[in-house]
Amino acid sequence: MKKGLLFLPVLLLAIFGLFSFQALMTKETARPSALIGKPVPDFELPAISEDIPTLTSEMLKGDVALLNIFGSWCQGCHIEHPFLIEIAAKNDIPIYGINWNEPSEKGAAWLKRFGNPYTAIGHDENGRVIIDLGVYGAPETFLIDHKGIIRYRLPAPLTQQIWEDEFVPRILELEAAQ
Repeated sequence: MKKGLLFLPVLLLAIFGLFSFQALMTKETARPSALIGKPVPDFELPAISEDIPTLTSEMLKGDVALLNIFGSWCQGCHIEHPFLIEIAAKNDIPIYGINWNEPSEKGAAWLKRFGNPYTAIGHDENGRVIIDLGVYGAPETFLIDHKGIIRYRLPAPLTQQIWEDEFVPRILELEAAQ
């Protein structure tokens, strides 16, 4: 009887781990954005370095574009960064970035080391724009239409599969409607 009780904590931990893993792997864990179908909030952010253009909400109008929230501290950002470089190299869609939750020098150094896929980058030092966008983690990528309206939000690293399944069809639809 006492030996059976020794395994109870291990069993409970295994059950908890199984449910946690299942929750993490479920695609529907992301909260929906209240901003889908609404304009990008107005903002003007300083550049993260002198050699990188700054970012304003007005720049997100005119073309279908991506707005990517990133930070050098973010593990998911490290995962998606090579794919963002690949998208930028194809010149299919402009990618704008917001460097979040770190000194601008760290974000600039990270981009210098790993490459810069962004057309322009703003540094959101006080987190005001991040809050206005409803961001609760990084990376997050928003699909913005030519009028500056948010059409889709991905609160996870962008991968080739997600790009093809979620973004490309929406981009083609938005570009056809222009």
